[in-house]
Amino acid sequence: MSPHDHDPAGAGRERPHVTHATATGDRTADAGTPGRPASTARVVLDAGGHAPLLPQARAAFVEALDQGWADPRRLHAEGRRARMLLDGAREAVAGVVGARTEDVDLAPSHTAALHTAVLTVARGRRRAGGDVVVPAVERAAVLHAADTAVATSGGTRVTVPVDHHGRVDLDRMLAAVAAPGVALAALQHANGEVGTLQPTAEVRAAAARAGVPLLVDAGSSLGHVDVGGDWDVLAADAGDWGGPGGLGVLVTRAGVRRSPVAPQDEDRWFPGGVSVPAALAAAVALQVAAADRDAADTARRALVDTVRARVGAEVPDAEVVGDPDGRLPHVVTFSFLYVDGEALVTALDALGFAVASGSACTSSSLEPSHVLAAMGVLTHGNVRLSLPRGARADDVDRFLDVLPGVVERVRHAGGATGL
Repeated sequence: MSPHDHDPAGAGRERPHVTHATATGDRTADAGTPGRPASTARVVLDAGGHAPLLPQARAAFVEALDQGWADPRRLHAEGRRARMLLDGAREAVAGVVGARTEDVDLAPSHTAALHTAVLTVARGRRRAGGDVVVPAVERAAVLHAADTAVATSGGTRVTVPVDHHGRVDLDRMLAAVAAPGVALAALQHANGEVGTLQPTAEVRAAAARAGVPLLVDAGSSLGHVDVGGDWDVLAADAGDWGGPGGLGVLVTRAGVRRSPVAPQDEDRWFPGGVSVPAALAAAVALQVAAADRDAADTARRALVDTVRARVGAEVPDAEVVGDPDGRLPHVVTFSFLYVDGEALVTALDALGFAVASGSACTSSSLEPSHVLAAMGVLTHGNVRLSLPRGARADDVDRFLDVLPGVVERVRHAGGATGL
């Protein structure tokens, strides 16, 4: 079995539904929950980084538990079979992103892929300089790894500001990349919190002229839009495109100098390797997502347009952020004055709607988003939607129907009335 045994075109006919069962398996809501209709099923509108597992990926994972359980480093038949599946997964990923199989490494997480990319490239290029250039809205994993890299090299983290939509200031980014002493530049393909696409082509061209490798974080883009080839190092997140969580991808073009930062291991970039079943399931999910990308884009882009229009028109003191046009098809973020984000998420969850708040990469802490702060937009009462494939218009409409009343109740409970 390999990822190519799963025909994405045929398998794609089976589409996952956004509306999921409750924890008990009952698709109806608890009739005893105040303010919640008894016939209402839960609606997941938070799939960023942890999308529902695609059925084809689930099937591949289960089969690989039987076929790929052995250590792929072993020389016996079972080990060779596991190695074949692992190599097939890397080949499938390489085919989607337009790279060579030998350029693809599989990581135990997206965060691990980003940390390793920044630290190993910075160390590998320490003779060229110690500075790392990053936009202010990069993931916390990139920002923190950049801080660690420059602390070791004696360089500087050069942080480039963004505009009101979250797009990097292109002139300042190009100038920063072209400055002497830069080891690495990083630029997300699109911001996973507000959806805004970044000018990767222009930045990659400038970086190439300066001889600086460009790390592109496609953790919110791959499988949803065409990422293109304007990168030297590419990181991505299997959980975001409908594969299993806990598996990242790191692709490095030939010619990019990297140096290991971990103790010696057979796998010098990610010691210990990754789960073979998870790798195979991730590759199958990526093939399915890529084959279904255009249809999923059209459907979800229309739903996000509806969200952007209705939130802005129907909820007082609301701000919908991110570029309305140059954006990911499935991500939308909005904020409300006089509203506590945690209280709002909790109230919506009680009504059966799973949404996110706070920074996309530190949402468990519900701290004010560094992305929104860098954009200069409202950070309080923040809600972020990341629509899974198969999101239904009636579920989104139902969410929008209840949202104004929930915001009003949360404001009233917090004493923010008559302001």
